[in-house]
Amino acid sequence: MTTITDTLATPAEAAAYFAARLAFHTDPTDVHAALAAGTADFVVVDSRSTQAWDQGHIPGAVHLPTRQIPQLAPRMLDPEVPVVVHCWGPGCDGATRAALALARLGYRVKEMIGGIEYWIREGYAVDTAEGTRQSPPDPLTAPVDGGDCGC
Repeated sequence: MTTITDTLATPAEAAAYFAARLAFHTDPTDVHAALAAGTADFVVVDSRSTQAWDQGHIPGAVHLPTRQIPQLAPRMLDPEVPVVVHCWGPGCDGATRAALALARLGYRVKEMIGGIEYWIREGYAVDTAEGTRQSPPDPLTAPVDGGDCGC
């Protein structure tokens, strides 16, 4: 029987792997911090359907459903501006498909892990058809004292 430690990567292999992950992924906390500070050097793309977008989306995000990326991205996105793409949440690979489509078109892209689900669960505001909505942070995903996670 193989144990967990039988398949450990070397420290150099682990460092290369985790550095590569950071090149491809970001999270809601980092995206929110950059947007709130006005230092975002990227555009947020929501790849969900129109119905999902209407339920709530990140303020300032661009709505670009995955299936429409090949047709609309060249008209809606500056190829010089990096893209952070998201979909529903960790149980959905729509953001991965959207990131792949954008990368194939020549965009520099990262996927926001956790999607809109974790954006909302961490207590960040969303725009809806009825206005802005914000839920309290979920204590299972975000510190309840308003601090950061220590990441």
